[in-house]
Amino acid sequence: QVQLVESGGGLVQAGGSLRLSCVVSGRTFRRYYMGWFRQAPGKEREFVAAISWNSGSTYYADSVKDRFTISRDSAKNTVALQMNSLKPDDTAVYYCAAHFSNSITTLADEYDSWGQGTQVTVSS
Repeated sequence: QVQLVESGGGLVQAGGSLRLSCVVSGRTFRRYYMGWFRQAPGKEREFVAAISWNSGSTYYADSVKDRFTISRDSAKNTVALQMNSLKPDDTAVYYCAAHFSNSITTLADEYDSWGQGTQVTVSS
């Protein structure tokens, strides 16, 4: 069983920055991906970014490319999402998720474990 705990959400003005963190604990697999998703009120959960825990390869949704950066710290078992130049459209609950496979996916249904989510609110 894998446990994921997010932190770092909050309220920020447009143009500002936030850094989300996700602590990974419990049993993991040799090859897996960590992803960030978000869900705004009345909308479906959408892919934001993912990183290969083994290689460090990263993947981003077009809407956040060049503004968000995903990274991992193997020593601390954490994955972070640095969010810059935030926009009101970035307002959502952000979730950390784990996908136990050696291939990337951006589909939420294919992720195996989820954190509880952290609220990010960007004011205009």
